Amino acid sequence: MTAAVASVIALFAAIGISMFSRLNVGLIAIACAWLIGVYLAGMKPEAVLSGFPSGLFLTLTGVTLLFAVAQVNQTFEAMSQRAIRLVGSSVHLMPVMFFLLTFVFSAVGPGAVPAIALVVPLAMVIGSRVDLPPMLTALMVANGGNAGNFSPISAVGIIANSRMAAAGLGEHEWKVMLANFLAHAFVASIAYVFYLFRLRKPAGVGEVHVMVDVPPLTPAQARTIVMLLLWLVGVILFGLNVGLSAFGAALLLMVMRAADEGEAMKHVPWGIILMVTGMATLIAILESQGGMDLFTQLIAAIAGPGSINGVIAFVTGVISTYSSTSGVVIPAFLPTVPGVVEQLGGGNPLGIALSINVGSSLVDVSPLSTIGALCVAAVVDQSQSRRVFYQLLAWGFAMTVVGALMCQLFADMLAGG
Repeated sequence: MTAAVASVIALFAAIGISMFSRLNVGLIAIACAWLIGVYLAGMKPEAVLSGFPSGLFLTLTGVTLLFAVAQVNQTFEAMSQRAIRLVGSSVHLMPVMFFLLTFVFSAVGPGAVPAIALVVPLAMVIGSRVDLPPMLTALMVANGGNAGNFSPISAVGIIANSRMAAAGLGEHEWKVMLANFLAHAFVASIAYVFYLFRLRKPAGVGEVHVMVDVPPLTPAQARTIVMLLLWLVGVILFGLNVGLSAFGAALLLMVMRAADEGEAMKHVPWGIILMVTGMATLIAILESQGGMDLFTQLIAAIAGPGSINGVIAFVTGVISTYSSTSGVVIPAFLPTVPGVVEQLGGGNPLGIALSINVGSSLVDVSPLSTIGALCVAAVVDQSQSRRVFYQLLAWGFAMTVVGALMCQLFADMLAGG
């Protein structure tokens, strides 16, 4: 067996194991990279190690550490309480606030999972007080978090943009974010309109004052908010390196005793970071040994230049339903884009990349994913939890088709092709 064939088999095995096992796929990917690289390809261990994305590792660690500080000292929780209180007297505006609040928290750095974990418990409690269906609350929070997930400074956005840049599709950060935002805003608005007409209180009657206890900001929270704002200004306006500047901001906050270093370190998603960097190491072996050509041939065999956007969105959506979007699907599929276009003899590379991003993320409301599971766990009335579970499951599977149709119709338009 050649190293090229073995690397493709290893990639499929890693994807399959990630869909049906809790074992961290990054561990599998690194072990496979070592075995294939050293013992089949005859590479030196140092050459295998050179495929480890050290820059991506530092960027992800720095960003997630900074927002772990904000999570430990409950800065985001304090901000969400204040935001929700702004619409405390308007029931029909609450779902919109849930979406926007989670979108903002996700987009400024932490990504969807931490943002949803912060917002959904409070949103479910508030929603239950005014008879909002828990399914609506779940969809607005989940899609809001996902809508901000591909921000250029969020963890998932960093992963996607770095993999796209490595594939020759760099400098499209805002198109990546816009495509993802529009897709999630569209499906969330459909859910909102549908449930709006089913609320128990008719329009114009649902004015219920909801009290949300808002304690004053602690000194640690105030310092954290100021530091986050300064970091964002530095990154957006002055071009500071996202990851390295995040390390500096986190260090300053720890020196100022805004959070305990040990607790912050515990909240860094080391498992996700290992998944992403491990898969990237295996992909590096795949590329160096010619396995990427075989992988792209397999993808090209099931689609044509005119249908590739919809097909790739559907395939990545199905895989992402059972697997990790940021840790498995994006690192595995984005590097294939140039090869797929070459194999097909046509297609818009950026449109295909946007389809991979959107198709894989729309399904993440499924309770089989972390995001969906967080929403189900936050349901106040436990007698409704099972129903919400199956509703989110059906919605997640439906998004494989919805995402495919949306990408087939609009991806090239957003890509500018």
